[in-house]
Amino acid sequence: MRHSIQRFVVFSALAIAFCTSAVLARRAGTGGPYKVLQRAKVGGEGGTDYIFADVVGRRLYINRGATREIPATATTPAVPAFEKRVTIFDLDTLKPLGEIPGVGGNGAVVCPSTGHGFTSDHPRPSMFDVKTMKLIKTIEVPDRFSADGIYCDTSSNRVYIGSHPTKSLLVVDATNGAVLGHIELGGTPEQMVGDGKGTIYQVLQDRPGGVAVVDAKTMKVTATYPFGDAATGNGSCNGLALDVKNSILFAACAGIGPAPARGTPPPPADPNAKPPQTMVILSAKDGKILARLPLAGGSDGAVFNPATMEAFSTQGNGTLTVIKETSPTSFEVEQNLATMDGARTIAFDSKTNHIFTMSVEHGPATAPPPGGGRGGRFGGRAPAIPGTFTILMIGK
Repeated sequence: MRHSIQRFVVFSALAIAFCTSAVLARRAGTGGPYKVLQRAKVGGEGGTDYIFADVVGRRLYINRGATREIPATATTPAVPAFEKRVTIFDLDTLKPLGEIPGVGGNGAVVCPSTGHGFTSDHPRPSMFDVKTMKLIKTIEVPDRFSADGIYCDTSSNRVYIGSHPTKSLLVVDATNGAVLGHIELGGTPEQMVGDGKGTIYQVLQDRPGGVAVVDAKTMKVTATYPFGDAATGNGSCNGLALDVKNSILFAACAGIGPAPARGTPPPPADPNAKPPQTMVILSAKDGKILARLPLAGGSDGAVFNPATMEAFSTQGNGTLTVIKETSPTSFEVEQNLATMDGARTIAFDSKTNHIFTMSVEHGPATAPPPGGGRGGRFGGRAPAIPGTFTILMIGK
């Protein structure tokens, strides 16, 4: 994942993807059991990526990037500069609880039994004390390593941090922050999830997409489950969720087939075309594809609720897709819920069954630059409106 502005450009660059998503959202309808229960406009400036719910500690963690000072204009007030930081909220009320200054990156996780949290910070990941909300240490990484996705396997108290440039995972002991090893993936890592029994599943963003299966004990990839060949497989896959009981993976993907050449304009939108945004559902045991269902937009995260047997995907065009697992071999799109434009990452609270996502309000779309180039809705992102950062709580 990248910061919100960067990732939105990736998702919104192809007009065909957006148009098809809108058609799919209308087809599926908005009727369903889920709704936005609360919109907490907490404000604050700086880009975001992952959102993390600490179910045990009842806290919500959101990393914010650094920003420059914005001088006042004739119509807008000045906005002060902000340093990078981890912002922390009450998981039940969404009230601010504090922040960890000088620590940022793409995301944060907490390993509850150790009392430690970790961030996929740059240039080095950070380890912090959950109780005091203070930085403990930074973690050494190899050359070219750039932290992105981050996951705590609570069954082993190990933290896994993915890196796009090196296509690898860094494995860290959550009790003391020691580096235990590195795992070569052979693909670009995005979201990951574990089964609590010694296996970590890592979705790969490359085309054609796939899932790398990692043996936590040996720290080796034991298998890679492809989503198809270069012509038919799904790529740009960012979200991954797991039904542990039935060993079923849900991979949220934003493309089909080979990536278009850079600079190639998208073809005219075809409402009857196969949707590029797809939830690929596959067996975690052998990688067999069980189903491919349409998503309402380009996803950047997925979760699974074993209590309701539903998978959720948040999309950058302001939709959340709910997929119902009616049996281990039968799945259906249950609902496409309108959320908030740009709300593309997701967190799940298994205690309340609430879903969390976040975004910021934007001003008018920018005009194309003089002499051509990208601009407007499908090029440059409209500027964020200061103070409008909002957390959404979703449930029944």
